[in-house]
Amino acid sequence: MGLFSLLAGLGCESIDTTELKEKKGRKEDFFLLDVRTPSEYQRRKIDGAKLIPLSELDARVKEVPKAKEVVVYCASGVRSAFACKKLKSLGFRVRNLAGGISRW
Repeated sequence: MGLFSLLAGLGCESIDTTELKEKKGRKEDFFLLDVRTPSEYQRRKIDGAKLIPLSELDARVKEVPKAKEVVVYCASGVRSAFACKKLKSLGFRVRNLAGGISRW
């Protein structure tokens, strides 16, 4: 099974970097969630992102606002796809940044 098949199987709607940059440029009200590790976050992040490592998401899910669209990213899009699936199962409107920060 290829990566794209795996991600599609998780049921995540994706957003590409161009669309995310446009959303940020229009100052749309959405929640940007980084699910990488603290050390990855310190090295490079997207301005305005909130760090909640994937391993802490279950315990910290209340920090994610349900009233806003959530855009999730990681390094390549795999961890964020798992976060996306989890959040979607809890009723969040969520999208996964295709290719993660490596494409940013």
